[in-house]
Amino acid sequence: MKLTVLVPTYRRPDDLVRCLKAIQQQTRPADEILVTVRDTDAETWAFLKAFSPGSLPLKTLTIIVPGVVAAINVGFETATGDIISITDDDAAPHPDWLQRIEAHFLADDRLGGLGGRDWMYVNGKLQDVSGPLDVSNTVGRVQWFGRMIGNHHIGKGQPRDVDILKGVNMSFRRVALEGLRCDERMKGTGAQVHFEVALSLSIKRQGWKLIYDPTVVVDHYPAQRFDEDQRHAFNAIAWANKAHNETVGLLDHLSSPRQIIYLAWAFLVGTRDVLGFVQLCRFLPVEKDLAFRKWLASIQGRWQGIQTWMQPLPQSEGQDTSC
Repeated sequence: MKLTVLVPTYRRPDDLVRCLKAIQQQTRPADEILVTVRDTDAETWAFLKAFSPGSLPLKTLTIIVPGVVAAINVGFETATGDIISITDDDAAPHPDWLQRIEAHFLADDRLGGLGGRDWMYVNGKLQDVSGPLDVSNTVGRVQWFGRMIGNHHIGKGQPRDVDILKGVNMSFRRVALEGLRCDERMKGTGAQVHFEVALSLSIKRQGWKLIYDPTVVVDHYPAQRFDEDQRHAFNAIAWANKAHNETVGLLDHLSSPRQIIYLAWAFLVGTRDVLGFVQLCRFLPVEKDLAFRKWLASIQGRWQGIQTWMQPLPQSEGQDTSC
């Protein structure tokens, strides 16, 4: 099989060099490496000009549209590999990453997508993800009423079927992507949180399998973002965008009865990441005004997601795919 590795990057050259070094150390070498770079990203272009790829089959793609969705779509259109493996610039795949990925796809012709674990590092140290409840065997699932369970960073055990993969560590069979692209309706100017939801569910809806294997590993060093989403700091726009993207992705793929149940649950209960009324009541005594602002942003994002979902699908935007 021919393996393509796709790395979207933006203004993080120090992280990118660590990622490329990890790809260079793969026991099963990549056949093609695509790095997508924004046209305005002077830092990364300066780094790449001075960087010596050595034996790496490295190509750079110029992106003129903000956000990870445009970057990945350009990568999909350019890639020539039978398998397209995606990781972030702030991640470092383990040496057997591509070897394990290829083995999975060779073993199962119906495997459309494969995900794995991302070991989280904070300040250079592996994050302690232990807790009183062991939920690590439930990974990448959409429950019957629409709640999503991630847990890709703490998954344990054997490979298992999943509904959703995580962008930092996901691979796709190219034929499973025919006619599919990341949803350009996703909001955000950088990370575009939950963009993977619609893509994963679209592939599964066409009859392909999605598998999560916790032995397919990347080390993940969550780095600074240069958009409205600053990870651990509340931003009303980023919070609303997250709620919008989740809502659009799920409404597209739930049946009509489940859509109604999902919206009722989302507005009434919600989660700690996208608050409904019950979650507002839960966090209000501790977070006070912050909880109320999170709830308002959640409701705004949900409503915007419903409006987006009800509109006709947009035409693809033009992008420069020059190498």
